[in-house]
Amino acid sequence: MATQALPQRQFLLVAANLIHRCLLAPSRAEAKQRFRSLESGQLLALPPIEMEDKTHARFGLAFDHSEFVGKLNFSAFRSSLEVLLANLVQQIKAEQDLKTFSAQEQGEAMIFGVTGVTVDGGQPNVMVLGSEPDARGDATILRLMYLDPEQFAPQAVTAATPASPSQGV
Repeated sequence: MATQALPQRQFLLVAANLIHRCLLAPSRAEAKQRFRSLESGQLLALPPIEMEDKTHARFGLAFDHSEFVGKLNFSAFRSSLEVLLANLVQQIKAEQDLKTFSAQEQGEAMIFGVTGVTVDGGQPNVMVLGSEPDARGDATILRLMYLDPEQFAPQAVTAATPASPSQGV
């Protein structure tokens, strides 16, 4: 069976739409139930996508919240997800180069360089989207994950604070 790779922008648009349909479009009760499944480590199967050549691309959704700081609940997750998806769509529409990062110990795994930063009670958290082939190789796993917000702290301060002569060299 031949596989067809999607261009990065198209892949991200498909991913954003699948995640939106799975976690934001359903009723709050249904979305919360799916969040609980993801939070407990379950992989959610997403509807297959029909490609131009009539083949079907299969996707799963996973969630890594090990780097979340604070008490994770559905509202915090949903806020992060809404910001991340809005930023992904904005980046896709801007038609700028999208940065990707390879996962260090997982061959084809990657993280997309678009973040969803939220602040709750003064505590920032940073959500990103990653992707990787599943273990059998017949689907793509979309992985929502929180990154350690401390690694972004110096960048956030630099980006939010205009340079002045008194700031160091």
